[in-house]
Amino acid sequence: MPLLTAFAASCGFLGVALGAFGAHGLEGRLDAKAAGWWETASFYLLLHAVAALAIALSGREGLGGAGGWCLAAGAALFAATLYAMALGAPRVLGAVTPVGGTVMLIGWALVLISAFRS
Repeated sequence: MPLLTAFAASCGFLGVALGAFGAHGLEGRLDAKAAGWWETASFYLLLHAVAALAIALSGREGLGGAGGWCLAAGAALFAATLYAMALGAPRVLGAVTPVGGTVMLIGWALVLISAFRS
């Protein structure tokens, strides 16, 4: 699981760095809606990075490991679309955001199924 560990840690790093950038570097430059997107992106990215890291460090494989990947990848996609829209990308990206959310839900479901099977 070293690759999942590295990916989850990267998501955590980016969540902190981008959250701080949004709070300080973009202060007063984003409207309320864009600031909300930025905050939501950072929150979900950080939360799911920690969950994916915990799974990676637990050594879970199979469904549990796949769940960890879904959590991290889904959060990265979800957050990336929100960050982009906050910075002015076309709002059509908002149609992609739920794909990341769905992948996160699949990840949680896989972790749940894995827990019941162990």
